[in-house]
Amino acid sequence: MTGLREWVDDLASPDGGRRAAAGVRLYSAGRELVEELFAKWNEEPQFAVLVAGDPIVGVAVPPDLFARIRQESDVPLCDVPDEQSTAEFELKTDAGLLDVLTPVDGAGAIQAFLDRFGPGIQQVELPVNDVRAATAIVTGRFGLSSVYPEPREGANGTRVNFFLAEKPGGGKVLIELFEAKR
Repeated sequence: MTGLREWVDDLASPDGGRRAAAGVRLYSAGRELVEELFAKWNEEPQFAVLVAGDPIVGVAVPPDLFARIRQESDVPLCDVPDEQSTAEFELKTDAGLLDVLTPVDGAGAIQAFLDRFGPGIQQVELPVNDVRAATAIVTGRFGLSSVYPEPREGANGTRVNFFLAEKPGGGKVLIELFEAKR
């Protein structure tokens, strides 16, 4: 994606206008990755009623950039289970939410993503009312395999599961279905 790395870097800009523009561009680019897929999933009425809000775009960054973005944004950290080796916070943009993610100990899925691809859009998250039911529909109706056989604990007490899906034009995109804490 043209400009993707620049947009990620601009999230830490001291210029509020650049930060805002970068957030909108990253959010829009993430939404574009899943637009066709989510439209198809939402044609299934049993799935559509489970969707609980707009997608969130997950952006992976190295720890130094994470600290600079957070300093410029002044937002609290999420409570992430230790086994995920990840720190994160949500960043509101004029287009929607970004979930800014970084590895905490040089291990885990976010570190693996950064090692392979560098900073950028790592996942798109979709809030659902029942992650177990949504997972069953995505696996049964759409033939995607979930990363975990059962939902697991996510940030801030959510329950999550993941899918690796084909994206338009080739390649794959990681989708996180998450259910807010009840």
